[in-house]
Amino acid sequence: MTESLIGQPTLWKRMKHGVLAAMDQRISIGFQIPTMSKEEIASYIKHHLTIPGRSDPLFSDDAVDLIHLTSRGLPRSVNNIALQSLIAALADEKSIVDESSTRIAITETHATE
Repeated sequence: MTESLIGQPTLWKRMKHGVLAAMDQRISIGFQIPTMSKEEIASYIKHHLTIPGRSDPLFSDDAVDLIHLTSRGLPRSVNNIALQSLIAALADEKSIVDESSTRIAITETHATE
């Protein structure tokens, strides 16, 4: 049986110490996904929006900057904040995700973590 810890940096760090050390000794391959730059995050978001057919910009530059800063470039965090930003913009009937929608999203995502 193979299990995946991909995208679990916190768990990976915890395994190095204490009661999880025995489990860490049984893992034969390790890889850490590098964080994304601001430009990579902008491209990542744009790519995910083109999949359902969106071609025009949906996130303002300020929103992308804030997503980059808050997510620390971690893909799962980018996904969570971007999704919540979209929901916040929709709730406010905005046609573009701006910095204020992203600030609301960050408050929501960090309240549940």
